[in-house]
Amino acid sequence: MGPQRRLGIYVGFDSPSIIRYLEPLTGDIFKARFDDCHFNETIFPPLGGEKSLPEARREITWNVSTLSHLDPRTNQSELEVQRIIHLQGIANQLPDVFTDSKKIVKSHIPAANNPARIEVPEGQLINIAANESKTRLKRGRPVGAKDKIPRKRKIQEKQVAAPEEAIPMKQATNIINLSKNCAHKSPENEPPEEGTPEELSPEEEQVPENDEISIHYVSTGEIWDRNKIVVDNIFSFKVALDITRSNDHEIEPQTVEQCRRRNDWPKWKEAIQAELNSLLKREVFGPIVQTPEGVMPVGYKWVFVRKRNEKNEIIRYKARLVAQGFSQRPGIDYEETYSPVMDAITFRFLISLVVTENLDMRLMDVVTAYLYGSLDNDIYMKIPEGYKMPEAYNSKSRNMYSIKLQRSLYGLKQSGRMWYNRLSEYLLKEGFENNPICPCVFIKKSESGFAIVAVYVDDLNLVGTPEELTKTADYLKNEFEMKDLGKTKFCLGLQIEHLPDGILIHQSTYTEKVLKHFHMDKAHPLSTPMVVRSLDVKKDPFSPSRSWYSSAPTLRHWNGVKHVLRYLRGTTDMGLFYPNKSNPQLVGYADAGYLSDPHKGRSQTGYLFTCGNTAISWRSVKQTISATSSNHSEIIAIHEASRECVWLRSVIQHIREKCGLSSIKDNPTILYEDNAACITQIRGGYIKGDRTKHISPKFFYTHELQKSGDIDVKQIRSSENLADIFTKSLPTTTFKKIVHSIGMRRLKDLLILNN
Repeated sequence: MGPQRRLGIYVGFDSPSIIRYLEPLTGDIFKARFDDCHFNETIFPPLGGEKSLPEARREITWNVSTLSHLDPRTNQSELEVQRIIHLQGIANQLPDVFTDSKKIVKSHIPAANNPARIEVPEGQLINIAANESKTRLKRGRPVGAKDKIPRKRKIQEKQVAAPEEAIPMKQATNIINLSKNCAHKSPENEPPEEGTPEELSPEEEQVPENDEISIHYVSTGEIWDRNKIVVDNIFSFKVALDITRSNDHEIEPQTVEQCRRRNDWPKWKEAIQAELNSLLKREVFGPIVQTPEGVMPVGYKWVFVRKRNEKNEIIRYKARLVAQGFSQRPGIDYEETYSPVMDAITFRFLISLVVTENLDMRLMDVVTAYLYGSLDNDIYMKIPEGYKMPEAYNSKSRNMYSIKLQRSLYGLKQSGRMWYNRLSEYLLKEGFENNPICPCVFIKKSESGFAIVAVYVDDLNLVGTPEELTKTADYLKNEFEMKDLGKTKFCLGLQIEHLPDGILIHQSTYTEKVLKHFHMDKAHPLSTPMVVRSLDVKKDPFSPSRSWYSSAPTLRHWNGVKHVLRYLRGTTDMGLFYPNKSNPQLVGYADAGYLSDPHKGRSQTGYLFTCGNTAISWRSVKQTISATSSNHSEIIAIHEASRECVWLRSVIQHIREKCGLSSIKDNPTILYEDNAACITQIRGGYIKGDRTKHISPKFFYTHELQKSGDIDVKQIRSSENLADIFTKSLPTTTFKKIVHSIGMRRLKDLLILNN
């Protein structure tokens, strides 16, 4: 049992009942209950403990020894506390500064959590660094370890250390961070080989063995190399810094003042004026009134963005005056905020519908779409800076007044929903229909054809016959201010290439941006995104969790990420190709990777659905329960695939039926699975037995779908199961075969074929 009481320096509190104190011996900060503490304001213990030996290392001292003489009504006490906290930061970087090695009797800190040694500027803490190097040879040895051959010691008279001055705060703040060479081992850090006599210099005389405790040594007997651990920390910080930091020319301005200091200020000024004109045209602002009692007006902020095209070129400067909706109160300022938008799966199906039915596809953008929505609650906003006040109000403070919003403004919680309600009301009035299963898709059929309006916020994708698309575009232009962008070339972050043989969707611009951001744009490309059999537990038990270490990545995880980036480097122009005159039948594939996470006993679910022989929906996810066998994991995987199949069939059936196309209701969707035992159990349904009684009956929902004729589960060879790519790493030949089977093509290869 260790000591139950500790001597510490009070530095602050976390709550009325929890205080924080600094331990003078080690410089660590601890927490304790206020009721368990006794305070003595007349004693201020020195940092590093009491020094009785003249040759003891120098400690960081204070200009004052107590806080009791400071006037609590001034900020002197607060400054002294801040100084203590500052020295605690130094202690975290220099763990040996506050430590008297002769008083260490136990290492309370795990070796992996100890900070690394850092270099100290010349002229600061010189003697501390000298004393530190004297004792390094003693570190890293377990308690009680003895050399086979006794070492000879030289007797030296104790030298009296010269008195040293306290370190000024200005000098302490100049202590630098980790040096570049901190990861390399120093010869002083390496212990001498056992069995070799060694002559120790007088400066290296050892302390008694009962005091010989190493902070590198842990109870397991394993010696940690602190410098190697720091490499991961440094690299993690470097990766996080690169992610959050962009080039200066890529940073968007945050305020109007920042826009004024930029070379492109005329363009930003034009964007700001266009935004103000749009607000006045839409009559967003009401009269300026005195803020009603009990009403908390929302704030405002200018947001500046440069719009880019599919080639990452700046095409427009955009400024938005947005409301600070985070101050709105639910139930008072707004009721509901949900606004449906088109998802990527529906968008990919519409592309496959375009190529199989030989339809047209256009993209239209609504200018300041949110300003068309009417508010369902009274919202007051603070008067924006620069907004001209009426002369009658100039004699009073601006804070006493606010503007009542008449229409929704960007930033309000309910703005997206108000815009969707306004657009849906108009489209339904014009004869369009939609369904709750896909509320973002509006369909109108006439004698001349049909038109589909797929809504993604203010971007409207029009799909249908040429004549109906022209009529629909005219309807929208009469009601809203629209921009007709022609054929859809960029939407949902996808680049769309309209080729003679079909449509290719890819993300080459985004991929190149990511590679350049991580300085991997000139890396050597690889053929597969994962090492073959990298999920083999016997080979590397840590690989399955590589993608989960996003909060504290290390070099091992970063090497796996770089492997993926190298694969992207060689496939920047690869995408999904939807060929013309392809079979529009919906086909599914399901597979499971048993024990892909051996640490938690979880398996991997993977499924894929194709339409027109090209993928439109896929998923790779860890199962939420532990499967007891590979058969059990396959049943769970096919259950997840069947749930996705039900929704896909409903969406496809609704769109094709409303457009007057052939229905898929009478044709079951084929779902391929490579596990024979799983298929047999699915066809027979849930039967209680010794091997199946532990499986939940809900996973046999697929049996009911097969019985009703919605799906048809069939067996397929594992080498031909396209979902196999989502559950495990594959050899290069198999990987490329499946990639080609799901519809992945290179843009340059398609251009060569068309030429």
